[in-house]
Amino acid sequence: MTSLVAVAVSRDDGRLELRAPAVGSFRDAPAIGTAVPERGTIGSLEILGRSTPVVAPAAGVVVEVGSAQNLTRRPVGYGELLVVLGEVAEIVAVAAGALTDPDLVFRSPSSGRFYGRPSPDKAPFVVIGDELSDGQTICLLEVMKTFNRITYGGDGLPRRVRVAAIGPADGDDLSPGDVILELDPA
Repeated sequence: MTSLVAVAVSRDDGRLELRAPAVGSFRDAPAIGTAVPERGTIGSLEILGRSTPVVAPAAGVVVEVGSAQNLTRRPVGYGELLVVLGEVAEIVAVAAGALTDPDLVFRSPSSGRFYGRPSPDKAPFVVIGDELSDGQTICLLEVMKTFNRITYGGDGLPRRVRVAAIGPADGDDLSPGDVILELDPA
């Protein structure tokens, strides 16, 4: 499969801005804290209806995502910021749960309608103050009349956390990257 290499611009702080290599619609941006290997995919660029992966020219960890990150697909011009990668040394900090981003959050992996309980008469999957660990069910996302169970875990997230806040209400529509839970280290 053909891919496009993001345009890399070094910043004075040692971070690397990855910019759009062409005009199109950018989608599937990685979440903050995602480790990206050299030639790893950072999303895809849809050009005239054809989706092409965009790869990073160097390894790093995502420390910033370009504007309008909550859109499923956002139009970009040539050279527009897609993501910012931190130095490779920051990957170790992310693995230890010490990313410089002060907000520890769990984001929606896809679009869909949010449901925080298995059925209207059942208790919620999680409530504020609960401790979560890898693999624990957080919610259901309804996509085209199919209910998908969303579980806690992922790159850059600590193995155990405490729920500080729940963002959406039952029935809210979510886009990829929308915040579902605000978390505190356990």
